Amino acid sequence: MTREEVENGRDDMLIDGDEVEQRRLENAVPEGFNADYLKAYYGKIFPYVDMFKWMSYGNDGKHPGCDHSYFGRREFSFTLDNDIYLRFQSFNTVSELENAIKEKCPFKIDIGPVYSVDPSKRHAYSQGGDNVFMPVEKELVFDIDISDYDDARYCCSGADVCLECWPLMTIAIKVIDTSLRDDFGFSHILWVYSGRRGVHCWVCDGKARRLNNEQRAAIVDYFRVYKGNENNSKKVSLVGPALHPFLVRSYTEVLKDYFEKRLLSSQNLFLNEERFEKILEMIPDESVTSELRGRWLSNKRSREEINVARWDQLKNLLQSNKQKGQGLRRCIEEIVFTFTYPRLDMEVSKHMNHLLKAPFCVHPKTGRVCVPINPKNCEEFDPSAVPTLSQLLGELNTGGFKGEGDSEWDGTSLGDCVRYFRESFLQPLLKSCKEEIETSYNAKVQQSRNSISW
Repeated sequence: MTREEVENGRDDMLIDGDEVEQRRLENAVPEGFNADYLKAYYGKIFPYVDMFKWMSYGNDGKHPGCDHSYFGRREFSFTLDNDIYLRFQSFNTVSELENAIKEKCPFKIDIGPVYSVDPSKRHAYSQGGDNVFMPVEKELVFDIDISDYDDARYCCSGADVCLECWPLMTIAIKVIDTSLRDDFGFSHILWVYSGRRGVHCWVCDGKARRLNNEQRAAIVDYFRVYKGNENNSKKVSLVGPALHPFLVRSYTEVLKDYFEKRLLSSQNLFLNEERFEKILEMIPDESVTSELRGRWLSNKRSREEINVARWDQLKNLLQSNKQKGQGLRRCIEEIVFTFTYPRLDMEVSKHMNHLLKAPFCVHPKTGRVCVPINPKNCEEFDPSAVPTLSQLLGELNTGGFKGEGDSEWDGTSLGDCVRYFRESFLQPLLKSCKEEIETSYNAKVQQSRNSISW
């Protein structure tokens, strides 16, 4: 090939690339959120079959041990435009679920418990006088909202979030996920981005779904480190001569490094007097706080090094030979916990009848899809890179990417999210559910044979 041919070939490639970009721009959809966008999303992309299989937990099969009423006893809630709220929706098949969502076009879908009877027919059962309508199964769920960390971050507040404060959510995922697996023995755990300012956790093991309210509350209390009944003061109290092994693991494996290597500088926790006074209030010894305050007020450092230097001074003083009290040395850990430890919405987790937003919904304020998060590499998750409704529709307009399957989502940037949900979460879960159904069925058959023999 001659140099001229090479150059012409290079020009041709550039032209082809320009055409692809031009086609993308021509088919781009303006950013935003509206009912028309949502109808297209529900009509083309939403993974109905995967959601149905998840919520069925293997009971949609042909095995004689399957409970074919299971999915139909699950509550779904739809929030429509103008905040019209439809609770106790139920469906018997994936087609019914799909048709209802396409028809009503909910701005939000919440998932509730599996009830003892079809929730849409609850009034008919209540007329009989017996209280037969009650929740019998629900995933153990956790809701973590970054707005609950507003006293621990200075880059954002309220619903705003950026890459400087998002590590707080990464910490929460790492700490809670490890404990759920190692301390409680759960295996089938789904983490989901809420679409705006937080994360949701679904623990889907059979033993988790069948926990009663008291057992759920006990698990929530296991994670509690804040004083009082609420998180209002955000004051950590690490009591006892030694920390619980769970807290030690969380501190040494996650909290300490994230605090010192990320949040200390990114949030400028010691930048000025107002900020460092909040930290000094956590130290119960006036002589220590006075000495540190005097050093910091008289010694002005550059913005870049001031946080690390002041933190090192605080640690060295509390750990020095003349400061041997257990309470003072524990202050270092309490400060780290105060600024990093997961802040759970306790009430969401305690009650079976609490609803939680479904994965793959679209958040109406951001237009971002509630996508799964892989806890194994959650530190790589970027909330600002999550697919938006308009982005997905633009990809559909251009014919999408070259997908491997025949599903329309497979040709969009949501494809990897659905594949992760299916391959890493759903398939192992369903395998476990089918084994559980088989074991339970065989046990019942054996029990029946034994009673007949007797």
